[in-house]
Amino acid sequence: MIEALAQLLGFSQAALLTGFTVFLRVGAAMALIPAFGEQGVPARIRLSAALAFTAIVAPLVAVPQATSLAGIALSLTLFSEIVIGLTFGFGLRLFIFALQVAGSMAAQSTSLAQIFGASPNVDPQPAIGHLFVVAGLALAATSGLHVQVAMGFVESYKVLPVGAVLGAGDAMEWGVSRVSAAFGMAFSLASPFIIAALIYNIALGVINRAMPQLMVAFVGAPAITAGGLILLFLSTPYLLSLWLTALQRYMATPFGG
Repeated sequence: MIEALAQLLGFSQAALLTGFTVFLRVGAAMALIPAFGEQGVPARIRLSAALAFTAIVAPLVAVPQATSLAGIALSLTLFSEIVIGLTFGFGLRLFIFALQVAGSMAAQSTSLAQIFGASPNVDPQPAIGHLFVVAGLALAATSGLHVQVAMGFVESYKVLPVGAVLGAGDAMEWGVSRVSAAFGMAFSLASPFIIAALIYNIALGVINRAMPQLMVAFVGAPAITAGGLILLFLSTPYLLSLWLTALQRYMATPFGG
């Protein structure tokens, strides 16, 4: 009986140390992951989600056994796991930034910056950006974001196992590539609105040159507003599907494989 209890105690201690090590990475990433790390989500919900992901990921990864929690706290593992978790979450958060930038570009191009208001609980976003973010989060959540995040954590341990140190040079190169990719995606998502605004301004300039007495601003303002709304209605499903495909592709190899 005593031997069984001793074995159970040893197993419980090993499971606790493994769970704590995994929680360091998962908990840090949960502050930035889309949907789970939004400012409107209560802290208790974030903590519960972090514990749930820890329980899912811990049995699927190989974690070196530590002697005690104090040993983990005094080692490099504590710092490195938190940095890797924040890096993982930052890579996902860039997809939300891409939607915000794309919405800002589209809104400024089509004069829709003040038609839709942003939520007072989050940072104010101009016009279409708020719609893009909310629709993107809803689409990602209904497409199995929780499963993809869990698998992304597992894949991250294959590239950066416990105890690995993320070098400053590699982190900078990865961060620059991800930021540039996010801005490229934002411009691609906003390109229909930018092209429409360019055509509108060229046409307005031609009409103004042909009929200087016509107040083209009064004629063109309703046209660009209506055109922007129609373009938003027609293009948003396709644009968000492209964004979701890019997000899922990134989740398959969160650190580049």
